Amino acid sequence: MGAFRTTEGVPDHKKPFYWHEAVEGAFPTAEVSFPEGDCRDTLRTSRLGPARAVTLQGARMRVRWPASSVTSGGEQSLVLVTPVEGTVVVDQGDGAARTDPGGIALCDLARPTSIDFPAGHQVRCLIVPRWLLGLTEADLLRLTAAPIQPDTPPGLLLSPMLAQLVATAPTLSPGTGEALVRHVVDLISVLALERLQGEADDVPDTVRYLLPRILEHIDRRLDDPDLSLESIARAHAISVRYLHRIFECADTTVSRWVQRRRLQECRRDLARRQTAGLTISAVAHRWGFASAAHFSRTFRAMYGMSPAEWRRFALDGVRETVPDRPAEAREAVVGLLSRATGPCPSRGGAGAAAA
Repeated sequence: MGAFRTTEGVPDHKKPFYWHEAVEGAFPTAEVSFPEGDCRDTLRTSRLGPARAVTLQGARMRVRWPASSVTSGGEQSLVLVTPVEGTVVVDQGDGAARTDPGGIALCDLARPTSIDFPAGHQVRCLIVPRWLLGLTEADLLRLTAAPIQPDTPPGLLLSPMLAQLVATAPTLSPGTGEALVRHVVDLISVLALERLQGEADDVPDTVRYLLPRILEHIDRRLDDPDLSLESIARAHAISVRYLHRIFECADTTVSRWVQRRRLQECRRDLARRQTAGLTISAVAHRWGFASAAHFSRTFRAMYGMSPAEWRRFALDGVRETVPDRPAEAREAVVGLLSRATGPCPSRGGAGAAAA
């Protein structure tokens, strides 16, 4: 389902009201403003499962989600904005950031936000519910900190895919559209991890050297139920105590990180038709959870719904009542690599501490 709106043919005195209604329908809870008499625009919206594709083309305008919209329970979504023509300026309270054609601005509507569209713009947007991303608050802050530049690997990969997805959304079948949205969501998760690792210059040399290798080691062994602090430390010739110190420098714990990555992989498997024949218990065991009951509890705490509810929604496209993630699940897995504080052991200390 979708809609196409244009001010062409609308009487001049009716255009402002008509365009307000069109934009606010595409961006619920938003406020829209534009220069008087400057209203020559078209808008197309399409549903892609839980996401919405929006194409805007026309004259200058501003779309805002003020603080009052956020505090009153406004839309909890992430908006990906990629200009095709014109430069978009986004402000989320930490300074305006310009996004040129081929780049992507990521806007978290859980924060006060404004998007300025210049005269002569053509912009494609994908509006994705925050709960669908499964990212922590720290991840989201990292993603929205700066636009994705068109000459970077993420820009070269994600921007054309996003622009083409939005442009072709009206012609896509529901199943194809939802599958492509899931691919975009996966790429956003990869981008969050890349930005996390790209902040390594701000932390001590030891953490910058060891942590990416430890994270890669963990990812390769997520399905191993015997993955433990001892096995991780042994693989890197350090003591368990020193392993703890490395993750303390990043303001998290090894166990929390392993659990989070296992939950992410389980979540992906539960959304895949190729693994629909596996029971929820089998998916949990496949990714190293020894107890299906423990898996279900931690999954609900992280994502605000049970594994069965998520699978039913992801496979059938039928969303019943999906509650917001609880406050505990919103606590940041604070920036690995970016928030190392206090004195960390030196590389020589690692050798002294090695088992």
